[in-house]
Amino acid sequence: MNTMQPSARTYNETTAWTLIFSAWLVAGASTLGALFLGEVMQLPTCVLCWYQRIFMFPLVLILPLGLFPYDRKVVRYALPLAVIGGLIAFFHLLLIAGMIPEGLKPCTQGVPCSEKVIEWFGFVTIPLLSSIAFSAIIVLFVLTYFRGPK
Repeated sequence: MNTMQPSARTYNETTAWTLIFSAWLVAGASTLGALFLGEVMQLPTCVLCWYQRIFMFPLVLILPLGLFPYDRKVVRYALPLAVIGGLIAFFHLLLIAGMIPEGLKPCTQGVPCSEKVIEWFGFVTIPLLSSIAFSAIIVLFVLTYFRGPK
């Protein structure tokens, strides 16, 4: 039996929908940014960047499925993608910072993962942008879980 008033339920559902929509916007902007850097600017893509794309790109397709109509369970399906992608991005960030030993570097062929392809303002790199995007999506998912209708 639902003891929540209809207006409170509607408010919680609207808030959760807005949070999921915001996560979709972040995933969409990240996907467009990755495609722009790789396809338009012709910047080389390392192995870790490919793995991050593998976990970001599906979010652009999965999240709208949970918005129309709103389905709270979309967080259950999308959160693992965001967490794994975020861990890979964080590992990549540590690799570029020089905190990962040489033996653990996964990019042995092609573009080296420890190379800074872009560095804006002296510190903004692609792995940093990816880490921020995945972190924002994870925070939005957690907020959705706690603020959405039960």
